[in-house]
Amino acid sequence: MTEEFPNVRGQHPLVELARRAVEEFVLHGRVLEVPGSIPADFQPPAGAFVTLKKHDELRGCIGTLAPTRSNQFQEVVQNAISACCRDPRFPPVQADELGHLQYQVYILRPSEPVAGLADLDPQRYGVIVRKSGRSGVLLPGLEGIRTAEVQVAIACRKAGIDPADHPELERFEVLTFQEALEEP
Repeated sequence: MTEEFPNVRGQHPLVELARRAVEEFVLHGRVLEVPGSIPADFQPPAGAFVTLKKHDELRGCIGTLAPTRSNQFQEVVQNAISACCRDPRFPPVQADELGHLQYQVYILRPSEPVAGLADLDPQRYGVIVRKSGRSGVLLPGLEGIRTAEVQVAIACRKAGIDPADHPELERFEVLTFQEALEEP
């Protein structure tokens, strides 16, 4: 990869990076190298999720709540690859699907504990539920999730936690970047 990150489709750099990481891995079996010069906004380490959709349906979503890499570009590359081939809910993405994928990248802010449902807002905050060594996560702003009760119930179901067991709750904010739709 060149020193400067080329943005050939007019997308946000993190969205373009996720797309290129998936394409490089699916087509060539290689991990995309990040550029040597990363813009200052993307240098601080952060947790990140990458969501892939195909025809507006979920096709893969994997992320990290806390950083595992030294910068956001590296975090996004690893999570984009995981979303395309390691999400246990879906088979690996195939080459003929690449032109149909839509990408969303979420950069997570550090989480904070909350006392209860009143401290949650599913449009603003993601939620983490924890109980007996299990945990579940749900990102904010998901379609159809309008109440904290529903958000927590879904996160608990993902983790195999009974919401009646009063799991510990944490909330987090995200910066969301999604693929801009092309004009017809």
